[in-house]
Amino acid sequence: MNRRRNVSAVGLCSLALLLIGLAGCAADPYQQRADLIKNNVESFYDNLKANRVEAAMHANQKIEAMASEMGESIRTRMQQPGMNQPDQEWALLKTTNETAAENWLALARYFTMKKQYDQARSTYQRVISTYRSTNNGSYADQAARGLKDLEILSPAEAK
Repeated sequence: MNRRRNVSAVGLCSLALLLIGLAGCAADPYQQRADLIKNNVESFYDNLKANRVEAAMHANQKIEAMASEMGESIRTRMQQPGMNQPDQEWALLKTTNETAAENWLALARYFTMKKQYDQARSTYQRVISTYRSTNNGSYADQAARGLKDLEILSPAEAK
């Protein structure tokens, strides 16, 4: 009887350790997404520092695409009964959207410093059109101020 208990106890301990090990090996999808976003942010700034504007824009577009995918996933889940509470993915979505908006503003400032005023204007306009109607309206406000500041440096030509 004691031998059976020892075998059962050892079996249970082994099973528990296996489950704990498997749980530790299972990757956290939120952390994976956060890491992917972080990598794209680093890529954005690395490319901008190296004057690879197109590559920087592509990295930021990836961030926006991830935000769109997360938003769609959240909307789908919210339609399911009992799934109407904010979660970790919602916080990551908010951060991702904010990151993309901040990157576009950084790109507009980059163009301004390079005296590429038309590109700066276009980038600020993109921020305004993309983020005005969202919860990130403050980024659109920053872009509008950036456009006004550009008028000091390079008045827009009358059309």
